[in-house]
Amino acid sequence: MNIQQLEYIIALDERKSFSKAAEMCFITQATLSTMVKKLEIELDLILFDRKTNPIITTDCGIEIIELAKQTLRSVNQIKELAKSIKGKIEGRITIGIIPTIANSLLPLFIKSMLEKYPNLYLEVKEITTNDILKKLKEGSLDVGILSTPVKHAEEFEEQILYYESLLVYGETANNKKYVLPQHLVNEKIWLLEEGHCLRDQFINLCSLNRKKLNANFKFESNSFETLLNMVDSFGGLTVIPELYVNTLSVERKKKIIQFTSPYPVREVSLIYHRPYAKHRLISILESEIKALIVPLLTTNTIQNNEQIIVKT
Repeated sequence: MNIQQLEYIIALDERKSFSKAAEMCFITQATLSTMVKKLEIELDLILFDRKTNPIITTDCGIEIIELAKQTLRSVNQIKELAKSIKGKIEGRITIGIIPTIANSLLPLFIKSMLEKYPNLYLEVKEITTNDILKKLKEGSLDVGILSTPVKHAEEFEEQILYYESLLVYGETANNKKYVLPQHLVNEKIWLLEEGHCLRDQFINLCSLNRKKLNANFKFESNSFETLLNMVDSFGGLTVIPELYVNTLSVERKKKIIQFTSPYPVREVSLIYHRPYAKHRLISILESEIKALIVPLLTTNTIQNNEQIIVKT
């Protein structure tokens, strides 16, 4: 038994196809099939039912593969620890990031990170908060970037990156440029679809009645751009974070409405689960984001007692 064989059965379990698993592992299908068969003979177990299409992992195979994943994580931890001891900034870090942060944050730091650390490989996945938490526990993600606090936070390590102001886009009935959350209760509101934490934050912040939102026309979007287009076409309001506001055109920035004190902000953090091997890489990621992003935010000029963290 060797590490490569463990990688092969994990790939086969994931892809359910010898050809696809071989492609994933950058080997021939014949090599993959031979190595998997040798492992089954050594273990005296059948790990995969080859009579079906797609291939099915047997019950005993499921148990073996789960242990194989744990073993590979330990091997990777040893490798990462060795690099850390030698002071080398290299290796792979897999990042999960929620969409409402990804669209404005990633362009601001990814290029700088890659230029500064050419031997560091970043793999970024744009997924929901629930998927990030699930994949962190499974070990398929090293770190998540999301809005905190999250449920069951005690299971994870958390490092706050920054606090980002929330702003309103659109025109109020009285064309106000500064509002309190309660001023928005009777306005037409456009929201992101269910599953986005910013949607829940806005609803909770303004004490909106979920059942009355756009009662005669239900529309929920995955993107800020679509929400802004709907506001431009049909009127009403939506909420967007400060970093996204910085990407808007001059004309659209004229439609930004600020809240009055206490200013609502969202807390953006790195979150990770048992990060022993990649703690050095995670720390570097944290410091780079803070150095690049924090100076761009108006929250730097606002006292803590003038801010209120919006909960999900």
